[in-house]
Amino acid sequence: MLTASCLAAATSAQPPVRIDSGSLIIEFDQRLHSRVLARFTGQETALGPFTASETIRANGRELRDFAMEETARRVGRDPIGPRRELMLTGNAEGVRKHIRAVVYDQFPDMIFFEVSYINTGPADLAFESWSNHAYSLSAGTPPADPPFWSFQPGSYSKRPDWVVPVKAGFRQENFLGMNATDYGGGTPVVDVWRRDAGIAVGHVELAPKLVSLPVEARGNNRVTLAITYSKPARLKPGAVLQTLRTFVAVHQGDHFHTLRQYSRFMAAQGIGFRPAPASAFEPIWCGWGYGREFTPQQIYGALPVVKKLGFGWVTVDDGWQTSEGDWFLVKEKFPNGDRDMRAMVDRLHAEGFRAQLWWAPLAADPDSELVRKHPEMLLLNADGSPRRITWWDSWYLCPAEPSVVDYHRRLVAKIIQEWDYDGLKLDGQFMNGVPPCHNPAHRHAQPEDAVEALPRFFQAIFETALSLKPDALIEFCPCGTMFAFHTLPYMNMSVASDPTSSWQVRLKGKTLKALHGDSIAYFGDHVELSDKGADFASTLGVGGVVGSNFRWPPGSGGRRKDRGDLTPDKEKQFAKWIALYKQKMLSRGEYLGKLYDIGFDRPEAHAIRKGANMYYAFYAPEFQGSVELRGLAGRAYRITDYVNNRDLGTVRGPVGRLEVRFREHLLLEAVPE
Repeated sequence: MLTASCLAAATSAQPPVRIDSGSLIIEFDQRLHSRVLARFTGQETALGPFTASETIRANGRELRDFAMEETARRVGRDPIGPRRELMLTGNAEGVRKHIRAVVYDQFPDMIFFEVSYINTGPADLAFESWSNHAYSLSAGTPPADPPFWSFQPGSYSKRPDWVVPVKAGFRQENFLGMNATDYGGGTPVVDVWRRDAGIAVGHVELAPKLVSLPVEARGNNRVTLAITYSKPARLKPGAVLQTLRTFVAVHQGDHFHTLRQYSRFMAAQGIGFRPAPASAFEPIWCGWGYGREFTPQQIYGALPVVKKLGFGWVTVDDGWQTSEGDWFLVKEKFPNGDRDMRAMVDRLHAEGFRAQLWWAPLAADPDSELVRKHPEMLLLNADGSPRRITWWDSWYLCPAEPSVVDYHRRLVAKIIQEWDYDGLKLDGQFMNGVPPCHNPAHRHAQPEDAVEALPRFFQAIFETALSLKPDALIEFCPCGTMFAFHTLPYMNMSVASDPTSSWQVRLKGKTLKALHGDSIAYFGDHVELSDKGADFASTLGVGGVVGSNFRWPPGSGGRRKDRGDLTPDKEKQFAKWIALYKQKMLSRGEYLGKLYDIGFDRPEAHAIRKGANMYYAFYAPEFQGSVELRGLAGRAYRITDYVNNRDLGTVRGPVGRLEVRFREHLLLEAVPE
């Protein structure tokens, strides 16, 4: 066995072993430490130092140094396409490590890892955790302020921004399990970038996994990231521990490119998206302004102005049901039961609207008839207690239990077929992830079966609805949490999901369009949730669908006092913006997320191509100076501020420059001359 000093000497004496994939190079030293290099425009740049990137913790110690013993290369093909492989083997204190690094030509910015460990010692190993792709990204030269930006996929009850500046002292664990009683899940990718380059890591398994993707900056000169997994187990002599299939990627600009490539790879593995129906891109009016105490008469009373303003959808929100879980109709609102609900939908259809119904699947109130008659449906904690959902004071049902799936299929059939709704608004932060289930009645192979079954549960809802109405709208609102990618294919409308600011409307739009593309509708949520309660520009500029939950006539009641009333002045503004939305229909354009870096570019900018025209949206509290119109063809374009109908002259591509001055937002149209 090599001593530490001998291993260090061997490391310095031997050139690193490398594998490259277009823009990305990984180098391994003789300890099987590695570093990431980016190769843009033909120049190689080391993004950080060598680190103990793939490690295992067992018997109370972390094994970091593995003396390299064997290397091999081969080429082949699998369902993804042609592949090149580098295989490495190393040993450390009774454990042998195998690394298989895989490159695909069609994914030139990514390298995929398969890492395993064999217990070569005479006794059991008490496994605790493993870590893959534990890299360090050094600050750029010259340093920026902030030095880094990051996409953070964890879901937390405080509903933080998904894209954040990273400075000294920053740390976020990004555990994709439950970070609160009913907050969990997320997309298994974390990304950190500086002005000129970035690194992302994640896993490409076909089901959710309880991993962490920690990011930490102990100073302003360096930030670390990794993918880790912890589940205690005993490894007998000769036993193999296989980690997840993971990847590392490099990129320029922000997180958009990495998420788009990750989504492409998952599609190549069979997890893709069905295009949304044309109706999904129509403006949405929701009755939530009246709160849970809404009445059908309040909905009917608002319809004339809803129609006049140009909304295509009417959503009946929370408050139609007796309780979560039972989903019986409230008799005071629907005295004749199903007949009254069907009559409400018929009236909406007669007025020219499509009808959508709010619903919170997987939730059941403790005193509901469903729980009394079918307690075996509940998801249970390790101590046998039901798992609580805080917002509705409900309990989780287990998505891996077949009777739960069948029950929800029947509810979908009732809503879509019997009541004749055209779409569902699925709502609740708890839908984004579930904890492991310990209900003995379910006979799970492992408690994590519930975690991994969640996407299939929503697939059942999605496919049932579309089998009854092929153009059904399935909106998924996980209430501020970062969408769980494995569930994302089973909706045709994502949503800004209770944004706390206009910034969140825009960053969520960019993130989701990277993941699901332009064929899925992105709803900017009710405009009342944006800055000043009226920022349609943030939704319009990123290609989102606009919507509102205003009350009309003013003073007609509701849970939020006078905040949601549609006053005459607001009605004029709403009419203007909804008309602009319908005129431009940027939600049907191609969002060009690679053109601008949402972190480092100032003013913040977004671009959409629609036909031969280009559309730009700039945002800042106040800005005066030059902006770049990127992505143009090499020709002249006439530039118009289409919100204020101002001709701003001409520019010539491929990058036009324009002197501007604005507050809050500037939306531009570029038309070829």
